[in-house]
Amino acid sequence: MKPSHITDTVSKLIEQKLPVFIWGAPGIGKSSIVKAIAREQNMEFIDLRLSLLDPTDLKGIPFFDSTTNEGVWAKPSFLPKSDNVSKGILFLDEINSAPPAVQASAYQLVLDRKVGEYELPDGWSIVAAGNRENDRGVVYRMPPPLANRFVHFEMEVDFEDWKAWAYRANVDASIIAFLQYDPSRLFSFDPTTNQKSFATPRSWEFANRILQSGIKQELLHESLSGAVGDDSAVAYLGFTKVMHALPDIDKVLSGEIRSIESEDIKLMMALSIGIVNRVKGNFQQDQVDNLLAFSMQLPNEYAIMLIKDMQLNGIEIESSPNWGKWVEKFAYLLG
Repeated sequence: MKPSHITDTVSKLIEQKLPVFIWGAPGIGKSSIVKAIAREQNMEFIDLRLSLLDPTDLKGIPFFDSTTNEGVWAKPSFLPKSDNVSKGILFLDEINSAPPAVQASAYQLVLDRKVGEYELPDGWSIVAAGNRENDRGVVYRMPPPLANRFVHFEMEVDFEDWKAWAYRANVDASIIAFLQYDPSRLFSFDPTTNQKSFATPRSWEFANRILQSGIKQELLHESLSGAVGDDSAVAYLGFTKVMHALPDIDKVLSGEIRSIESEDIKLMMALSIGIVNRVKGNFQQDQVDNLLAFSMQLPNEYAIMLIKDMQLNGIEIESSPNWGKWVEKFAYLLG
């Protein structure tokens, strides 16, 4: 399932208190999705790494209660407080990286929502995530009794989902444009190799932060290679060489530039993404009018990509007097 479908589905299932397991390759955003769900639903979020625990840690520490003359268990402080008020997600990340004995200790917590004398509050849901066995990570085969306690989903990388996130996260326009030009560069993990750095949604986020750091130009290649791998770094830097040929975006927005002669694919990608990044969240109606007129002079596929990305970012275009003309010109391509 692609990330947006995972988000929609998991958001519904946690309302039913169904334990969910999200499988996927490293760096594709499994934990980020669960955190985002908690944030959007105003829920608390506890990230619990079972791989760091001993089998007895979930049950707590035994002590003698002098008032009852009984031995009782003090629940661990990292579990949600036992109350009927709070709402949250208990996230068991990398659960299959924990040794089998530790995984076994989670059986009761996952299915019965209790362990020892501790009971998970009603407002809390359990979501787990982990890498697949063929990803060559440090994982243990999940015992069938534990696996049967979850609803399982396998998450895949989807460029359109990532692009929507990248716009929201203000990722550099050159990175979005490059990956629009070659979406295969978004994820290049190969578990059969011993490469230390490789392209994933997470490592492209690192690349974006490298660009924002103001690092010297002569150090940029090695720095980006350390994040996304040498092949992707070289391809990205080669792509950015078209940036100097871009028309002045401010002149496009003002209507001073009404068309562009070049049909270079790289330049078209960079121009379209650059325009959307410039106007999203802060645009004027006359700019939208000018952009619609400008887009009608672009090759068809780039005109459609530009307008779709404007809509994706909440830019109001339907009220423009040029919208009817645009639809009339491209309706046959939109089906």
